[in-house]
Amino acid sequence: MNATPATPRALFFIGGRNPVAKPGSVEEMGFKASNLAAMAAAGLPVPQAFVLSTRFASHFQEATGSVPGELRDALAEGIRHIERESRLCFGGRRRPLLVSVRSGAPVSMPGMMETLLDVGVNDVTVEAIIRSTGDPRLAWDCYRRLVQGFAEVVHECPPHPFAARLDACLAECGAASTREIDFLSLAALTRDFLSLFEEHTGSPFPQDPMQQLETATLAVIRSWQGAKAVSYRRARGIDEGLGTAVTVQRMVFGNAGGLSGAGVAFSRDPSTGANGLYMDFLFNAQGEDVVSGRHALEAEVPLGRLLPDTLSELEGVARALELQFRDAQEFEFTIEDATLFLLQTRSAKRTPWASLRIAVEQVEAGLISPQEGLARLASVDLEGVEELAIARPEELDFLAGAVTAGIGIAVGRIALDVEAAQRLAAEGDEVILVRHETATSDIDGIVACAGILTAVGGRTSHAAVVARQLGKVCLVGCSELVLDLPARCCRIAGRVLAEGDWLCLDGHSGRVFVGQPALLRRRPIEWLQLVAGWQRACSASPGQEAAGVAQAA
Repeated sequence: MNATPATPRALFFIGGRNPVAKPGSVEEMGFKASNLAAMAAAGLPVPQAFVLSTRFASHFQEATGSVPGELRDALAEGIRHIERESRLCFGGRRRPLLVSVRSGAPVSMPGMMETLLDVGVNDVTVEAIIRSTGDPRLAWDCYRRLVQGFAEVVHECPPHPFAARLDACLAECGAASTREIDFLSLAALTRDFLSLFEEHTGSPFPQDPMQQLETATLAVIRSWQGAKAVSYRRARGIDEGLGTAVTVQRMVFGNAGGLSGAGVAFSRDPSTGANGLYMDFLFNAQGEDVVSGRHALEAEVPLGRLLPDTLSELEGVARALELQFRDAQEFEFTIEDATLFLLQTRSAKRTPWASLRIAVEQVEAGLISPQEGLARLASVDLEGVEELAIARPEELDFLAGAVTAGIGIAVGRIALDVEAAQRLAAEGDEVILVRHETATSDIDGIVACAGILTAVGGRTSHAAVVARQLGKVCLVGCSELVLDLPARCCRIAGRVLAEGDWLCLDGHSGRVFVGQPALLRRRPIEWLQLVAGWQRACSASPGQEAAGVAQAA
């Protein structure tokens, strides 16, 4: 075996009896893995994982064809770690191990690079999962997810053939979602997916788990140069040379039915900054179902009704993470048979208003210093922090309600796709991007618009997170919205609106209106005065400066 993978800067281990003895820097491990290591070291429930460092992974960005030997050796060593700690076997016939393969740049880029779940399932291990769990539905659900994900991520196959076959299966079963499909239908759907895979790639789906892992890892590394990742870095001013680490983690199964599910939670409201758990959750689902924006999601009420102890545990986790990382946190979790697992955490993407409120409240609580509060606000245009309100909402033509994912008021012309949003914005108009669902591939349209309205999706989907970070008003889950793309129009509560018509989104109330209303503006004067006081105090203290922070008041 080559010595390279064993060096600390190439391979890191997380979780189990032997967590990272000497964690690498964020630059080495990537933002995601560095936080995973910190959570594991703090005793939080983190599934075992290993990490290929950014420096090591960057060697393989251009790799094509055969997998380089040093990468193969590093992956084999990492898998042995997870096998030892989990007592599962990758590709095993008795208690098989499945893993996720995730990206992880030194800065957070939510949803901009690729992830593959359920790596390791094949014709043999699908039967082993059934024997070891007694749950055939779980086994076949994992298999069909991997085949489709592998086709789209690794081989860049179009998603439409798989989506069409899935829709046909839903119709045949009379099911509203994949969660309602029985295991026999899922098994038949998976076999159809295997045939589609071979038809579109020209080769059978790989049955060797290590081959799956190797090619999945290369696909994740190459996604650093994917179109949406490049667009996001350009919009956020992120250094192209940072590269991404790769985290390979033991799968835990939110799609195991019963008291299982997946969710994303914030320790504070990312739109307003209000202190308290802010969450989207979906029973019998994997994490990608929650963040994809394709599903109608639930908040904490159903979870609290069925799993009150788990909800209390999540509230405690939110407080613990905020104390540990000294900032508001956004964390992804899975519940498998009523047992909670944490999959990642990061500083919460938030609106400028929320950034100001959180900084003020954390300084007032003594969690961070005024100097740290000023550093947090260095990238926030404090002069632009304001709350808009509709001057005379009673005079407007109300259409429908939706779920607020990003606060504020947005008024603009309707655009039904990314290209239309960019065209209308180039003409000098404010734009409302209206979609059935948003995906991170819509990043260029999100950048161009003032607000987003979707028919489905949740408050914590990747697209909603990105929209908030970019200061966009975002309303999701508008059940009365129907798009007619061939006719370039949409219907909201039965009213037909053409592309280019004016729409108003009220992100405070979740209401959608027709027209261009007059707006009122309010500034958070008290908070801004506090920040101005920090600036004066720091300027008066030797060696303490508030450089880069805009005037607060």
